[in-house]
Amino acid sequence: MGQLNSAQVSETHPRASTASSAKNRWWLWIVVIVVLALGYLYFRGSRTASQAAGGASGASTARGGSGAGSFVVPVVVATAQKGDLPVIFNGLGSVTAFNTVAVRSRVDGQLVTVAFQEGQFVHQGDVLAQIDPRPFQVQLEQAQGQLAKDMAQRKDAQVNLERFKLLFDEGVIPQQQLDTQAALVGQVDGSITADQSAIDNAKLQLTYSRITAPISGRVGLRLVDAGNIVHATDPNGLVVITQLQPIAVIFSLPQDQLPVINSKLHAGAHLPVEAYDRDNTARVASGKLLTIDNQIDSTTGTYKLKAVFDNSDNALFPNQFVNVHLLVDTARNLTVIPTVAIQRGPQGTYVYAVDAGNKVTIRTVTVGQDAGNSVGVSAGLNPGEVVVIDGQDKLQEGSAVNPTQAPDTNRKNSASAGGTPNSSPAQSPPPAKASSGGKRK
Repeated sequence: MGQLNSAQVSETHPRASTASSAKNRWWLWIVVIVVLALGYLYFRGSRTASQAAGGASGASTARGGSGAGSFVVPVVVATAQKGDLPVIFNGLGSVTAFNTVAVRSRVDGQLVTVAFQEGQFVHQGDVLAQIDPRPFQVQLEQAQGQLAKDMAQRKDAQVNLERFKLLFDEGVIPQQQLDTQAALVGQVDGSITADQSAIDNAKLQLTYSRITAPISGRVGLRLVDAGNIVHATDPNGLVVITQLQPIAVIFSLPQDQLPVINSKLHAGAHLPVEAYDRDNTARVASGKLLTIDNQIDSTTGTYKLKAVFDNSDNALFPNQFVNVHLLVDTARNLTVIPTVAIQRGPQGTYVYAVDAGNKVTIRTVTVGQDAGNSVGVSAGLNPGEVVVIDGQDKLQEGSAVNPTQAPDTNRKNSASAGGTPNSSPAQSPPPAKASSGGKRK
């Protein structure tokens, strides 16, 4: 029995070993198959990506060659002109009435008449209101009556004095009595002087009851209605008058610009000033610089200036906000081009210049003077050269363009840039705006 079991065991062991070996080979084949599948997929994906990249590169090359050779960019151009540009300092200002007067009563009484309408323009000396004059008329009559009484007393005292002089010469009365009568005449003379002063004061009060305009200007809203009792101590008064012709504008400029303006004023120059609206697009009025403040604001580094305007059309109004353009000088012999032609990038300030073959080149320029819609170039561009003012966002070095001349751009920019010193760049119409809507580089 023992031998049989041993033989069975020896027979069973090889079979188990063979089954285990077959099982191990099965997993090995599975691993090999997975590795081969992954390798196939990787090879196929790499080949597809390479083919796609090659196709895109070929398409890009084809498009690039086609664009460089045949794509033409439509642009709007302008011709650079030689001219002068105004040197203008810009500041923010506020309109201020040249004179402001709060009209108050100088006497106490009832306001019986208001002779002005709110917002009316009045002239100096026009009647504005009337205070009841009867109390002051009574005071005048009382002072006149007292004067008449004292005049009669003086006449009597003077007659007695003459009589006492005769009696004294005859030795009838003593010297003391004569001196007393002379002193009485002097007292009556003093009373007469006081009576005259009372009459003048009553006349003055009567005049004050008739309130007139102290200056010419525009009256504001009525502060007191007729029928009220007014006093000389009332804080608000009856109405406020502001002088609008002429009118002033107070504005500020950086302190670095002070020496130039100060030297011009000391030389007797009359510097023109123009006031523009809040949007800084429309000119409101023209005037001249009046004076400079006597100190610099240390908190802002600016100083104040005062300009005066005739304001004959009443275009300026007190406390109105305006943009101020102060013309201090004129830059001569610059190459003038529209401001929209200027581009800015890593290489600095540049323009796209169009050559005779309708190809563009990037030209680095130096801006010598900026005057709103026009720019004066001091280096990098010559008069007569053509620059692109619209469509720059689609251009690069050597791009072919189809140029269209902006209508009247050259003449208008030249007129605004190099005309009279009083001309302002904001008056000239801006060049044609970009139709492509692209941003500047």
